[in-house]
Amino acid sequence: MIEELNAQIRSCTLCRLHQNRKHAVPGEGRVPSDIMFIGEAPGYHEDVQGRPFVGPAGSFLEELLASIGMRRQQVFITNIVKCRPPANRDPQPDEIEACSDYLDAQIALIKPRIVCTLGRYAMASVIDPRLSISRSHGIAHRRSGILYVPLVHPAAALHKESWRSTIEQDFMKLNEMLARELRGEPQPGEQPAPVPPKPEPKRPSQLSFDGQ
Repeated sequence: MIEELNAQIRSCTLCRLHQNRKHAVPGEGRVPSDIMFIGEAPGYHEDVQGRPFVGPAGSFLEELLASIGMRRQQVFITNIVKCRPPANRDPQPDEIEACSDYLDAQIALIKPRIVCTLGRYAMASVIDPRLSISRSHGIAHRRSGILYVPLVHPAAALHKESWRSTIEQDFMKLNEMLARELRGEPQPGEQPAPVPPKPEPKRPSQLSFDGQ
């Protein structure tokens, strides 16, 4: 099933992003998996290789996983959009919407106990658009039996060193959260997660790609 979904993603033409991609990036990892990481969008290295988080941010993510005794092969890693936006710009609402069914299908197949969003766009799309990443990182939200945890994007630490210790501390919390989930224990400070509204697609006249 995951192979069929990956094939659909690789051949997808639902939004403008397919026009300039080298490769779509479905995601990779263990299926099913206890932990699923959802980033924002592929970057240059991901577009070239067709794999998620293989650039500098990916190297830091692997360090963070190693710090809690895990390898990337033990988790599943993907993004809210599966193709690289031009010049690494932020994903736009209609592009996020075009990929939303793929992400929903991945969550259904992977059956994670914990979904970690990386960065504010993933947090807004998957958990709640009203949250602030600076105030909500590391706080658990539960919806439909799954624990959703917003995390600061690993790339943030590459641009601002002060974020590094915050991200490292949140990963230690994540390790404790997983242990509690496996034991069936409640999470301290857990909050209910509302179903986020779907992004409003842009009008058809705005959907043409300008090549920039």
